[in-house]
Amino acid sequence: MNDEKDNASASGTDSSGSRQLGGAPAASDRFSLTVGTGGPLLLHDTHLVGTLAHFNRESVPERRPHAKGAGAFGEFTVTGDVSACTRAAVFQPGTTTPVLTRFSTVAGELGSPDTWRDVRGFAVRFYTSEGNYDLVGNNTPVFFLRDPMKFPHFIHSQKRLPDSGLRDNHMQWDFWTLNPESAHQVTYLMGNRGLPRSWRHMNGYGSHTYMWINAAGEKSWVKYHFRTNQGTAEFSGSEAERIAGADADYHRRDLFNAITAGDYPSWTLSVQIMPYEEAKTYRYNPFDLTKVWSKRDYPLIEVGTMTLNRNPDNFHAQIEQAAFAPSNIVPGIGFSPDRMLLGRVFAYADAQRYRIGPNFHQLPVNRPAGQPAGQAPNVYAIDGPMRYEHTGAQPVYAPNSMGRPYSDEQGPDEGSWESDGEMVRTAYSLHPEDDDFGQAGLLVREVWNDEQRAEFCRTVAGHLLGGVHGEVLERALRYWDQVDPDCGAAIRELVAAGSADG
Repeated sequence: MNDEKDNASASGTDSSGSRQLGGAPAASDRFSLTVGTGGPLLLHDTHLVGTLAHFNRESVPERRPHAKGAGAFGEFTVTGDVSACTRAAVFQPGTTTPVLTRFSTVAGELGSPDTWRDVRGFAVRFYTSEGNYDLVGNNTPVFFLRDPMKFPHFIHSQKRLPDSGLRDNHMQWDFWTLNPESAHQVTYLMGNRGLPRSWRHMNGYGSHTYMWINAAGEKSWVKYHFRTNQGTAEFSGSEAERIAGADADYHRRDLFNAITAGDYPSWTLSVQIMPYEEAKTYRYNPFDLTKVWSKRDYPLIEVGTMTLNRNPDNFHAQIEQAAFAPSNIVPGIGFSPDRMLLGRVFAYADAQRYRIGPNFHQLPVNRPAGQPAGQAPNVYAIDGPMRYEHTGAQPVYAPNSMGRPYSDEQGPDEGSWESDGEMVRTAYSLHPEDDDFGQAGLLVREVWNDEQRAEFCRTVAGHLLGGVHGEVLERALRYWDQVDPDCGAAIRELVAAGSADG
């Protein structure tokens, strides 16, 4: 190091250089203020103190689930015509809407490898002309649970033990087997969809059931399917394990590099639409997040194409601070009796208030389309930390007699559905073919081929041999017997052989 050169370059203040946080010119970004060349630092070096204090606070808390992820911007163009079912502007023929899409793992923490076996998050924000519409789903059409009361317990079981701080297969299987509704999703997880080759090569799903409302006020139920136009592709277990050690950010790098090279990934959005009244008698509960609707009963209807063509300019500002929330809906789209959806409607927006602050909606990445920077929308939420958009001296309450507009609708909500009876804590009423293992068995027997079934059995057995024991192991073996007797027998045989070898 050339001390004379460094000292010479540090002398004086370059007016074209950096600034302190308060706006004044920074004397140096390389040297602290000291007493002589060998003396102590000085507390009134405001640039040093400000730099270190900000460094200590420069990360926002990571998301509890879906912590590790990345994303990109693009556009969604409507190619079909579903205007008979929804009046949402984003889905009207010929409409093009800017989007932000974030991909993630569910269980892994912020620094975990991209290629660990896990469900992948698939969140899409449509910056529509009527406000932001956030469709927050996964790369599977179902989920582990059907009641949000269980969700924190599920996430705890997938994270870390309280004593060792280690993830634990035994704990995971204890939870899964005590909640057999998980069988359909665990079957997906242990199959090839648990190891997508890239985010570009996986499908995405809204997973929940939503309501669509047309211009006449007529309602129907809908499920969203994003099918990758790159074709689906997955890793083998050994490939994924090798890449996890070689490049923990493999999926993030793949997406960023593809878009940089002009190889823009795209997905075709299709929907299944169920007439409103048919939900009451359909053979499966159509609002149960652990179930799919048969495509023979409700075929896919093409809506449009999503293309991602722009990487973020700043990852923290545009991806880490992107505050997706299923509560962001627009006219023509509503919720459903899906209990997990209704729980997420509260929980996600509240998680963003914790992570980023109560005024997260004012950040550019979260601001609705058409709202200029610095100009507050006409909302009656006021003050709070980091609020920089405001409505001046206008009244902060509604109703008011000073001319500031407010909403005053009365009567039935257009997104409502019938509900009556006592307040209870209970499971859903069963439809004719509702059970916990049936659809998982159909996936194993009717969708997968022999090679996929064999690899699935090896994957499950390997996971069980990774520390699952005693009553939980026996319960896990019975779990797979009920999904499919042949696969259950094969898993038992592999576990017995592995235990003998061990």
